[in-house]
Amino acid sequence: MLSIPLFLSDVAGSEVIVIVLVVLLFFGSKSVPGIAKTLGQAMYQIRNATNDLQQEIRKSGQEMKSDLNLDSVLKETEEALVQPIDQMTTDIDNTIHYGSMPKQVKQQVTAGNPIEETQINPDA
Repeated sequence: MLSIPLFLSDVAGSEVIVIVLVVLLFFGSKSVPGIAKTLGQAMYQIRNATNDLQQEIRKSGQEMKSDLNLDSVLKETEEALVQPIDQMTTDIDNTIHYGSMPKQVKQQVTAGNPIEETQINPDA
């Protein structure tokens, strides 16, 4: 999963102490717990909203996939493409091996187009 680096990823321990002191100076020691609580609640709500949004996107994606029925469409398309290719392959194999086929098979292959067999006379 893609992780986004925090903008404070290179802050050291001494810098955190300086930031805490600045916050104490500006807001005072009495309001810091309230601010921390508010920030914690906001982060919790943002995290929950993000999870809900991710779940909703996944759910709608699954619904769209089931509505489109992609698996059956892909199978039908594959069958429509494979069948003519298989027929052409069979025709090519029959053409290549035509001379070595038994006479019965030749008659079945050429049932629509009767072809007379001619023998080549080696003496001529």
